[in-house]
Amino acid sequence: MRGMPEPLAEKLRGPFKAGANFLPDPSVVTDGTITDRLLRGERLVHITDLGAEPILAPLSRAAAEAGSRTVLRVPLRKDGALLGYITAHRTEVRPFSEKEIALLENFAAQAVVAMENARLLTETREALEQQTATAEVLQVINSSPGNLAPVFDAMLDKALRLSEAAFGILVAPDREGFRAVASRGIPPALADYLRPPFNVPAGSTMDELAGVLPVIQMSDIAADDRPAGDARRALTELGGARTGLAVGLRKDREFLGAFWFYRQEIRPFTEKQMALQQNFAEQAVIAMENARLLGELRARTSDLQESLECQTATSDVLKVISRSTFDLQPVLDTLVETATRLCSADFGNLFRREGDAFRRVAVFGLPPEVRGNVLEVTRGSIVGRAVLEAGIVHVHDVAADPEYRSNAIRSGQRSVLGVPLLREGEPMGVFTLARRRVEPFTERQIELVRTFADQAVIAIENARLIAETREALEQQTATAEVLGVINASPGDLAPVFDVILEKAHMLCGAAHGAFVAYDGKCSALSPHEECRELSTNSYAAGSRASLAQSRIS
Repeated sequence: MRGMPEPLAEKLRGPFKAGANFLPDPSVVTDGTITDRLLRGERLVHITDLGAEPILAPLSRAAAEAGSRTVLRVPLRKDGALLGYITAHRTEVRPFSEKEIALLENFAAQAVVAMENARLLTETREALEQQTATAEVLQVINSSPGNLAPVFDAMLDKALRLSEAAFGILVAPDREGFRAVASRGIPPALADYLRPPFNVPAGSTMDELAGVLPVIQMSDIAADDRPAGDARRALTELGGARTGLAVGLRKDREFLGAFWFYRQEIRPFTEKQMALQQNFAEQAVIAMENARLLGELRARTSDLQESLECQTATSDVLKVISRSTFDLQPVLDTLVETATRLCSADFGNLFRREGDAFRRVAVFGLPPEVRGNVLEVTRGSIVGRAVLEAGIVHVHDVAADPEYRSNAIRSGQRSVLGVPLLREGEPMGVFTLARRRVEPFTERQIELVRTFADQAVIAIENARLIAETREALEQQTATAEVLGVINASPGDLAPVFDVILEKAHMLCGAAHGAFVAYDGKCSALSPHEECRELSTNSYAAGSRASLAQSRIS
């Protein structure tokens, strides 16, 4: 404005609506005979004497009262649409000349060009900002595979800036209702309120979003007639929200959540801003789907890796079993160590039956001196329970189990697993794992320990059978050797007795032995008067000796 009287300038500075024929709202203030003519498409409006006009709209009346007499208005048009107008006022009745009108029309044309350039520049800048924001969000998505928190933070940050919102929230369904999973710019009091899950009433904005509506705008939240729950009251009272925009997140008709953006003044979001938020919502759905697929892929990869580790461990154990045909201890040690490592346990044990008790024969993660300890069969230990139940026992937290022995709790055990070594249904040992934290073992881990327990049974049984076979072979060999000496020494008993003593000593693991023969009524080892003759051969460990024949008369 230039040279405009202050009363008229004050009116023009404020917003006003014009054109009853253009805006069919009867309450709209119009400039009647002047602006309506421009809206109807007239080339210009040139009023020689404003004071002589019979009917004046409020704005024209204010101009007349401010001293305007001759008025010229030249429209600013682009493709037939009225963008505005340039008005020139004279305080005396003096019409504008054709040259002056042409000059003003030229200025109007230049103003339209300038406005169009500004519009194009603004749209280009906005498009560039949106593209930049989209590229940055995609970069976050690519750099954070499977981690949605930085993705949602970046989306909210960009969306708030580009849509001129005060704060934003990403809300997702929860088992207990809805939960705010990400937020930006949210007032602290509102953040505290939204931290736990919350519910929404039927027919509310969130309920409609979860139904079919993709976008909902509340120009004035306080005046919205949808059912309002505690969450909306918190938004207005704690967050000062006045205008809200909600954009739903959907994948194949499944409602995944919603972006909520708020302004703390009544100012509706534009169509462009709503389209921008929908674009971010689509990216959020893509990121969530990518995270889901990546999670499934990682789970499958983890399962395959775990299966491979189990198969490798089983193969290694079988190799140890095959290499340790006559030595059971390396097999048991390998089984306990491998199971403890693969099941992420802190320590493991293997117990074998000794009469009515069970002895610890292999350990991992515990001091070596505990090997050899003997446990009685009671329900106060994982070993006792596994034996009494003849089945797998899994205690998630021994501290919460009233039957569990107190010294096991003091040793730091929390989650424990016991798998019996069964032979024909009878426990011949127990495989145990323990963690110092409350973390129950998975089904896969339990199955792995069951497999190792079966391998331990096989190894123990193989060792027993091999030992029995070896003993039988040694006995047969010894018998054959004795028979060979008998055949080679007919009538000479001394070498026969020596061989018998040697083989008996070796097979029985004796420290020393003797062969005693007597002739008479009593044992040669009893110096009885009635013993008439005593012949004795003896064999001591590491040496052979023939005792002189003794004759008692």
